[in-house]
Amino acid sequence: MIQSESPIRAYALSEEDVLDGLETAAEGLTQAQADRRLEKYGPNEIAFRKTPAWLRFLRQFNDPMVIILLLTAAVTGVLTALGSHMLPDTIVIVSVVVLNAVLGFVQEGKAEGALDALRNMMVPECLVLRDGERQRLPSRLLVPGDIVVLEAGDKIPADLRFIDVSNLHVDESSLTGESVPVEKITAALSGESLVPGDQRNIGFSGTYVSQGTGRAAVFATGGATAFGQIADMVKSAGNEATPLQRKLQEFVRSLIFAILAVGAFNFILGIYLGYAISYSFLGAVSLVVAAIPEMLPALVTSVLALSGVVMARRKALIRRLPAAETLGATSVICSDKTGTLTENRMTVTRVYAGGQIFTVSGGSKTLEGTFSLDGPVSVPDHLALQRVLEVGYDCNDARVHGGDAIGDPTEVALRVAGVRAGLITAGVRRIEEMPFDSSTKFMAVLVDRDGQRCIYVKGAPEVVLGMCDQEIDERGDAAPLREARVSQTATAFASDALRTLGFAFKVVAPDKPDLRIEDLEGLCFAGLQGMIDPPKQSAIEAVAACRQAGIRTVMITGDHPGTAQAVAHQLGIDGAHVLTGVELSVLSEDALRETVEKVSVYARVAPEHKKAIAEALKANGHVVAMTGDGVNDAPALKAADIGIAMGVGGTEVAKEAADMVLEDDNFATIVAAVEEGRHAWNNLQKAILYTLPTNAAQALLILGAVSLASLVPLFSARFVLEPVQILWVNLLDSVLLTMPLMLEAKERGLLLAPPRAADTHIIDTLFLQRVLALGLAIALPGFLVYYYFGSAAVNAQGEIIDALLLTQAQTAAFWGILLAHFGYLVSARSVRRSAFTFNPFGNRWLLGGIMLSVLIRLIPTLVPEAAALFRTAPFPMDWWPVILLCFLPSFIVIESDKFLRTALSSKPR
Repeated sequence: MIQSESPIRAYALSEEDVLDGLETAAEGLTQAQADRRLEKYGPNEIAFRKTPAWLRFLRQFNDPMVIILLLTAAVTGVLTALGSHMLPDTIVIVSVVVLNAVLGFVQEGKAEGALDALRNMMVPECLVLRDGERQRLPSRLLVPGDIVVLEAGDKIPADLRFIDVSNLHVDESSLTGESVPVEKITAALSGESLVPGDQRNIGFSGTYVSQGTGRAAVFATGGATAFGQIADMVKSAGNEATPLQRKLQEFVRSLIFAILAVGAFNFILGIYLGYAISYSFLGAVSLVVAAIPEMLPALVTSVLALSGVVMARRKALIRRLPAAETLGATSVICSDKTGTLTENRMTVTRVYAGGQIFTVSGGSKTLEGTFSLDGPVSVPDHLALQRVLEVGYDCNDARVHGGDAIGDPTEVALRVAGVRAGLITAGVRRIEEMPFDSSTKFMAVLVDRDGQRCIYVKGAPEVVLGMCDQEIDERGDAAPLREARVSQTATAFASDALRTLGFAFKVVAPDKPDLRIEDLEGLCFAGLQGMIDPPKQSAIEAVAACRQAGIRTVMITGDHPGTAQAVAHQLGIDGAHVLTGVELSVLSEDALRETVEKVSVYARVAPEHKKAIAEALKANGHVVAMTGDGVNDAPALKAADIGIAMGVGGTEVAKEAADMVLEDDNFATIVAAVEEGRHAWNNLQKAILYTLPTNAAQALLILGAVSLASLVPLFSARFVLEPVQILWVNLLDSVLLTMPLMLEAKERGLLLAPPRAADTHIIDTLFLQRVLALGLAIALPGFLVYYYFGSAAVNAQGEIIDALLLTQAQTAAFWGILLAHFGYLVSARSVRRSAFTFNPFGNRWLLGGIMLSVLIRLIPTLVPEAAALFRTAPFPMDWWPVILLCFLPSFIVIESDKFLRTALSSKPR
């Protein structure tokens, strides 16, 4: 049986060999045979295995940061039970972990939608020959060897080998990306590993019959079909971590190692200095609680969510949050041609008439346009041009309805060209038609136009030329046929990837009643019309913008190499070398990795080729964005770092497989999203670079207290800040200060710089230096304020003699740390630019956050009930001048660092 072999070879067999190989006949299977095969091969449907919801939820906890947070929550919970009053710490940590798990669970559930969309593309019913009779059966009951009967409008239910066709055309755009329906044949094809677009005797499951009728033998069902193989590729692609997620995982592992190492050091130091195990352990736990950025997962989610909202306003819908940032790191955008870079509609762009070549302008989405010949021309003033457009307009089955043209893409293009010339159907009556046939390659009609009867013919240029013995000249008169010149022009059109048709006419007797084959002699050649699916103007501009931003655009299409090369040239993509799917198939993995660095245009590719190209580019260190709209694009969309689907013309399969959906199907929208992605990375850097030094300062307060406790009795009595106060600082900082920092306006010139290097780390030299310097600049004022105001509250033996004064000193340090945070915050609005270079009132959210932060911190200072919970107390007003000075050290340190780095980077080498 053929299904047990590779289905791709079915195109190489003759009709007889196909029937023999399937052990069937043109009359179909018997019901008994079908039942046995159904039991052997199973139903014609794609099998899905979904991950149980409970397992997907538990998987969210398999993360180093989450595990450490849970362990920390467990320890603080035990300490709370022992009377250490760390219940708020436990509640906040557990809440953050659960919220993060729920968000991850919801997003992962959406990721399985691509497979559900593939299931929905299966055909519910089809017409089958069983026991020699036509029967309408559920498509899931189809088996290899069944004979399926098809007609216009049917969706093909399985992979089929055609054995009988009559003018059968199939729309395979969802699978191959070709915008023009493919005419199907029954003859065997030669060639190794032909891509689906070249398999003209095969019908693929899920594609549509656009015209004609036919019969075909089923040779592959369910998972063995082309769609089934795509489903397998989608499943195998999985949900790979984005570059941001990988960097964050690397960052978190390093951060946790450092925090645990310092916590362990703090514990050992306490034991070494002779402190009780309970004191040393509480100090170590307090340090870990202080240093771990509990709100980091929420901050990252917030940055990405804010970027997602902005991108949505610019017509780019983010389906998976990490994709909001991934675009900013993109170095290669692999784009489908049809519908993404082009209009996805054939349009006449050149006309040869009367020995002259006219250019036609006007987008494919409108009926308006102009004709030019060294400048704009009026069609009625050029009789030869009017005649060729008239033939194409009337020898045509497309219809204009509601400001749009409907029908076969080629005929729609001809009809639109006629509308642009001002032609109308009023006064035109069709008497008889010879429909287009693949064997004759022409269509002819007998029409009555305003009382004059004419025969109009359109078809392949060489066929139409063979019917003519004269042609119309530029004045509209009959002249000798210049066959060589016409052939040369047709060849020139074809070399520019234009689909070219020839047109001819003949005036006949006013009472001629019918149209016969012998009438198609002695015609007058009217001219040629060349059409193409033209590039979008916005795409041309977007490709140029990508080039300026250091992003390479790669075009991958199922169309012909010549067409791909011509469109690439118009778009500004390097099309000097075009590689086909057949050529890709023979490349080794190493050869492919080398090839993708040099080739930017791929043609006649299959789904597995797109996926391989994306994987090869990623293996070379590129961050890859892949666009697409068809079912064939789904595996590549999943395999790329970020998959981008078309929202208007895209299939549900592509949308579900993608990380981002373009509402307007506009390649230019991707460029806007890239800018927002780079802005998201900047904001993420600012958020982390603000959070970590402040957390480090809190950790230094604990470490310093343990280190100095034997020398300074004050520090053996209490820590500078209590754990609950540290958590309160961290929580309010994250909500009121860090989040407004992420609302900072975009910095200029984001698209003028190249993408950040693939090996860029969140933790770099700048990061480490600032964490250390700013940690000290924030912690030191806290130490000094606590010591200055609280030293009198403890005697030389470390015994508390004034508990209220000690609590007041802690509260003053609590405020001093806040002011030190403010000093860093006003400069943290830019990683490298000085605070003196931007408007201090430019971020109103940040100003509001500062004011609200002060007001909220007054609550535990002034309200007795809150003061008891947070262990704070009001302090004298004359302490404030000293506390306000805490603003300066962190501000001076960060501004000095920026000044020195700017001076050194601008110094000549």
